[in-house]
Amino acid sequence: MNTLTQTHSATIVQLTQGSQAWLDYRLTMRNASETAAVLGVSPWMTPYQLWLLKTGRSTTKVTPAMQHGTTLEPIARAAYEAQTGEIMQPLVLQNGRYSASLDGMDLEGQLIVEIKCPYQGQDSKLWREVNAGHVPDHYAAQVQHQLMVSGAGLAHLWVFDGSQGLLRPIEPINHAVQRILEGWEQFQGYLDSDIPPPLTDADTVQREDAGWTAAALAFSAAKQAADVADAAVAKARDELLALAVHPREQGSGVSVTRYWKAGNVDYKRVPELKGLDLNGYRGKSRVEVRVTADKGAGD
Repeated sequence: MNTLTQTHSATIVQLTQGSQAWLDYRLTMRNASETAAVLGVSPWMTPYQLWLLKTGRSTTKVTPAMQHGTTLEPIARAAYEAQTGEIMQPLVLQNGRYSASLDGMDLEGQLIVEIKCPYQGQDSKLWREVNAGHVPDHYAAQVQHQLMVSGAGLAHLWVFDGSQGLLRPIEPINHAVQRILEGWEQFQGYLDSDIPPPLTDADTVQREDAGWTAAALAFSAAKQAADVADAAVAKARDELLALAVHPREQGSGVSVTRYWKAGNVDYKRVPELKGLDLNGYRGKSRVEVRVTADKGAGD
């Protein structure tokens, strides 16, 4: 069981970051590190991929860059404390349905720190951007979420290369918080309905390997031949329908039959269903596969 104690407007959740209990807890919460994906500004995760994760259809894979950051974090925090004179405590905070796993908060709860240890150190894009005074959108969204949950008045983004650090102060921004709240409410609809968000360009993986190329060319050629055959079938069918005048006619191995079929029910016109949320009667989402040939493919 999670032990909660009150601090400011948030509660401290007594969980060790990185533990299985912490991972299980995160699946139920709106987490700061996921906000960039919800808002569509994450370079690593799309809304669809986050939906897969939050619904248990996928799991998080620890990359070398992620492991590098985890290993360096205590060293980076110590370097930050030495430079600023602040004593920072890692905490998991919860405010309603929103959660933030903080790399550190001061004793007064007015300052938080978010530590980033880029794999390429000072050669990384992040180091260059922060050194130029810019905070990337995905990290800005994460920090604004942390400020919202914690109620702190200031955050420090601390970028550490293993020996040196860059510090960028970030203050709460009201319109950024509003965007976070609205984004999560919209995303919650996809979770509640078990219907995934629309795919984005970032969900598309470009394939150029030999196996894919051979199969794709074979599919395009077969689809083109099938389209020609379908057109011929449709033309012959129309000719048969024009010749058929009886309820059922047969000849040369082909039958034409006319029959009456009940129309589909227009559920939107049923008065008893007006205003009723039918999502509770919907079956679980399932994966369907559609294969299409791009226009011009095989020309």
